[in-house]
Amino acid sequence: MTVGRRGRADSEELFGASRERAVMRMFDRAARRYDLLNRLLTFGLDRRWRRRSVRLLDLPPTSLAADLACGTGDFCGELERAGHRAVGLDFSAGMLRCASTSAPLVRADVLRLPLGDGAVDGAVCGFALRNLADLETFFAEVARVVRPGGRIALLEVAEPTHRVLRWGHRLYFGRVVPFIGGLLSDRTAYRYLPDSLRLLPSPAQLADQLETAGFGDVDHRLLSGGIAQALTAIRSA
Repeated sequence: MTVGRRGRADSEELFGASRERAVMRMFDRAARRYDLLNRLLTFGLDRRWRRRSVRLLDLPPTSLAADLACGTGDFCGELERAGHRAVGLDFSAGMLRCASTSAPLVRADVLRLPLGDGAVDGAVCGFALRNLADLETFFAEVARVVRPGGRIALLEVAEPTHRVLRWGHRLYFGRVVPFIGGLLSDRTAYRYLPDSLRLLPSPAQLADQLETAGFGDVDHRLLSGGIAQALTAIRSA
């Protein structure tokens, strides 16, 4: 198989029935320069978004929070800087090997969390919802492991609603990001990134799924002109 055909095959798998394993392989390949490209491609805004999400989480100091699909543990670091205890979980061994956090990390599928019922006070998840094969199962698992009254904050990419901003975002996200990502890291991963936006349900659909799973007070807000979004919710009693 040539490189070109391999890239096309990988891209097809990322949107097909075997996408879970394809996504894991993709993150394993992209792990080494994942943090570098996050900072470069977002102009450092990804750190600001995580800090904002931790503030929105609004947990008391020393709370235990799970960073789900933690990648290299950036969210764990923000949780610890805010005075919380953190544990990170991710299925990509490559990402966990490249982690720089001091928080404990566990290799695990977030659709089958190795945590007890009500084991954590809260949970965060950064830029992973689009990559999950079954969001309803994920939300049900999060509801299981978060104690009643606990809180969650979910951070994701978004598309601006303003027409001019949306045009510029589509140009940058659809053309510039895959080009730079392909030069510095895994080409398939950064072609997949803009295409994966279509896999993300609308904010209203996400809110409905969270409420069905057992969360209330769901709040949605756009960040940085609409290029990112944060959803927060409280685990119902």
